[in-house]
Amino acid sequence: MTDHAATDSFSRLHRTFTTHLGIAVGLAWVTTLAAAIQAPWVRNIRALMDPMASRVESTWSFLFAMPVVLTLAWLGAFYGRETLRELRALPNDAAEFALAALVAFAVFYLSIDRAVSVLLIGG
Repeated sequence: MTDHAATDSFSRLHRTFTTHLGIAVGLAWVTTLAAAIQAPWVRNIRALMDPMASRVESTWSFLFAMPVVLTLAWLGAFYGRETLRELRALPNDAAEFALAALVAFAVFYLSIDRAVSVLLIGG
């Protein structure tokens, strides 16, 4: 594989990844904002979902932490393209973007799961 082919592969995968991560960020924010409208704004929302929960977490941090993390990851991936090209964790571009997509999907899932939990409490 030539250096030019590797560059094209990275660019194509990066464009696809940032597009899909941007869509996930948008969906996470829409779901979170919909849940925020109906959310009980309390100091410890975890106690409403699980009375046995010992960790205290406010509605604000419970709802908005994951979408903020996703947004920062998307901005970092979008504006840090050349930095990501230089910092390689795996030798294969496809494997590296697959790992990044897996992590991004996990954070996206947690964001949606938290928003749906709050919607079920408020509804």
